[in-house]
Amino acid sequence: MDTGTHLVMGIGLAGLATIDPVVAASPAVQTAVLLGTVAGSQAPDLDNLFRLKGNASYIRNHRGMSHSIPAILLWTVAITVLLQLFYRGSLPWLHIGSWVLLAVVVHVFTDLFNAYGTQAMRPFNEKWISWNIIHIFDPIIFTTHLIAILLWATGLVNPAVLFPVMYLFLVVYFVWRTYAAKSTVNRLKKLDASHRPSDTYIAIPTISMSIWNIVKQSEDGTFYVGNLRSNTLKWLDKVRCSSHPAVAKSKNDPAIRSFLYFTSFACSDVKEHSWGYEVRWSDVRYRHRKQYPFVAVLLMNKQFETVGSYVGWLSEERLMKRLRMDTY
Repeated sequence: MDTGTHLVMGIGLAGLATIDPVVAASPAVQTAVLLGTVAGSQAPDLDNLFRLKGNASYIRNHRGMSHSIPAILLWTVAITVLLQLFYRGSLPWLHIGSWVLLAVVVHVFTDLFNAYGTQAMRPFNEKWISWNIIHIFDPIIFTTHLIAILLWATGLVNPAVLFPVMYLFLVVYFVWRTYAAKSTVNRLKKLDASHRPSDTYIAIPTISMSIWNIVKQSEDGTFYVGNLRSNTLKWLDKVRCSSHPAVAKSKNDPAIRSFLYFTSFACSDVKEHSWGYEVRWSDVRYRHRKQYPFVAVLLMNKQFETVGSYVGWLSEERLMKRLRMDTY
């Protein structure tokens, strides 16, 4: 989920913590729990610091080890210990730690529901898990939390009643969205007039509950990109992946390896120039204004030696400017 949603969820979990008699009995403990759940709801995304090492490092590591099983425990222990030090050991550590743990787990768990996904099963499995059920920003989740927090802040509703009801509603909402996502994928075979038994589909949620972005991969590796609005399936683009020798050579570059490590929906294209080759890998899940802005581009000379590269999100115009900066 996005940072704002994780923030309101952290505050919401502090409201839910008022069902704990130990928390409810002490304003100081309530404050500590609030600090802990907000910190816990943000902690896994501290891997944004990998941006300082470059986009390739960020893409390879974001939502990776920081969202793993060991990391969940480490974040919980670190935040709980810091709170105990701040409060000079006066807190009921088991209660504080439990609510911090819940905040971290909720962060990682909800991140599994969008298209980006996480490596939540590390160290047992490095597979990226993305369930494609909820958009990275969901208005229902955010608005529900915001309303509940405002009601809590104004004292109009008892938080020990308000937040359990809210989270029960959200559990039902997540279950419904999961069903909607699975039924959408199943419907695509009937709605697609060109469907073949070997075709595979993914339905990617958008901010609208009635619109899904669709990616179909055929047996020969060709991608078809479109959208589904209610019961109307429309194909917008057909993407063929290049088999040029430069494509295979590009996979030896660290930046390209980082990109391919993250996504299994990358498609390559090669442009030949007088000075060499431009190999562009695009993640076909993300189409915006007839472009694929999430790319890894490698410039190589005729001997397949790297001249320049870029990995990340950019428009076509900004990408060309960036590559010129890297090569001159």
